[in-house]
Amino acid sequence: QVQLVESGGGLVQPGGSLRLSCTASGNIFSINGMGWYRQAPGKQRKLVAYISPDGSTNIGDPVWGRVTISRDNTNDTVNLQMNTLKPEDTAVYSCPATVMSRGPGGDVSPSTTFWGQGTQVTVSS
Repeated sequence: QVQLVESGGGLVQPGGSLRLSCTASGNIFSINGMGWYRQAPGKQRKLVAYISPDGSTNIGDPVWGRVTISRDNTNDTVNLQMNTLKPEDTAVYSCPATVMSRGPGGDVSPSTTFWGQGTQVTVSS
């Protein structure tokens, strides 16, 4: 099984910055895409940013120019640096990763997307 654990959320004032991290662990053979999504109360979950294994990125329009996504393939970690935060950035931020895992017998499972539990980000004065 594969687990994803997010960290770095919290309360920040408008205009402030936060850095979120997400680390994958478990019986990992390889990780393809990693990213961040967010869901505000009463709204659909939406893409914040995505990063492929070669480092190419896709940034959501609402956060364009204010976030940077990066990954550490050695430590199976994806980071999200968020700057100039706005109250509308308030949401639960979750980290998905598309993972090929290794079973007990050494066999490799097809790619599956796993999700973390999420971390709350609140932007308020």
